[in-house]
Amino acid sequence: MKKLFLIIGAPGSGKTTDAELIAQKHKNITHYSTGDMFRAEVASGSERGSIIDKYISAGNIVPIDIAIETIVGAIKKAPNDLVIIDGYPRSGEQMSELDKYLAKEDEVELMNVIEVEVSRETAFQRVLGRAADAEVVRADDNEEVFLNRMKLFTDPLSDIQAFYTERNLLKVISGEGTIDQIVSEMDTFIQSRVS
Repeated sequence: MKKLFLIIGAPGSGKTTDAELIAQKHKNITHYSTGDMFRAEVASGSERGSIIDKYISAGNIVPIDIAIETIVGAIKKAPNDLVIIDGYPRSGEQMSELDKYLAKEDEVELMNVIEVEVSRETAFQRVLGRAADAEVVRADDNEEVFLNRMKLFTDPLSDIQAFYTERNLLKVISGEGTIDQIVSEMDTFIQSRVS
């Protein structure tokens, strides 16, 4: 049985870095971002991978049923029984579809959804500060794109929070501290759920 933790948070919340650091600390944890899973599926040469490739190459969103199958497939194939995925779900539809899929799935159990909570100001400073400090600026590190990404995150957030709170699965962690503090709190929580 695979134990799944989902990590959500605003752009600039540090969710990917947090998840990577926790996975590096423990040999029994596998970490994925949804983008990594799609790329792995494309690289595998599978039929699903070629469908994903067509959507990604055209700059389109991968259909939700294919996305869910890919995510659950990657979880099942993960080398470890403990899997952390960051950046998912991003919408009410993604959340509902994943829930339906997991309800029929006896090999994967959703343990918790961890929200890394940061203020809009902190997220803004981190993302745009990253752009100012970087030698190579990411395409999404500008104010207009940040505001759009922030809206995409915040619009469905209250529905996602309510859904997982009702199921007693939501854990909120402050992302305002140092990276060591945040990673330590998240790691302690994850270990407490699986030990």
